[in-house]
Amino acid sequence: MILVSACLLGHKVKYNGGSNDDALLQACSARGRFVAVCPECFAMLPVPRPPMEIQYGTGRKLLEGRARAVDATGRDLTSSLLLGAQKILRIAEAYRAEVAILKDGSPSCGVHRIYDGSFSGRKIRGAGVATELLRQHGLTVYSEFDMTEARLQQLIEEDIRRDSIRD
Repeated sequence: MILVSACLLGHKVKYNGGSNDDALLQACSARGRFVAVCPECFAMLPVPRPPMEIQYGTGRKLLEGRARAVDATGRDLTSSLLLGAQKILRIAEAYRAEVAILKDGSPSCGVHRIYDGSFSGRKIRGAGVATELLRQHGLTVYSEFDMTEARLQQLIEEDIRRDSIRD
């Protein structure tokens, strides 16, 4: 199975109650190879909720205890972000997933860039905490911007092949 950020599949789980619909991923979701995940929802954060960013670093530093996650009101949500990342990892292990396609920019799911923690709209190079944890456990993580129809088809075919080998 391939883990996919639920917001990309049309689930209204974004901090503001919206989604980040991705037409390509939604069109391929009917093939039954995707598991919709949202670390922030799995951490029981409400929808909607104030926006959240990682301060003093990226997901890697958050995992190392050298950064923190706060929302726009100043509430420390570090433990929630860590809990959500751990739950995503458990789901990946349960499904024996090797690939994830996650929402870039998110403090949990960011793949290439995340917001810089200042709530100014600026982004920095780096990954969110769930992405970082999945990578540390051997998963390949893509963002929606990495996906083309050909690449997605290849990932699905590889996933089907892995399943047939396991069975």
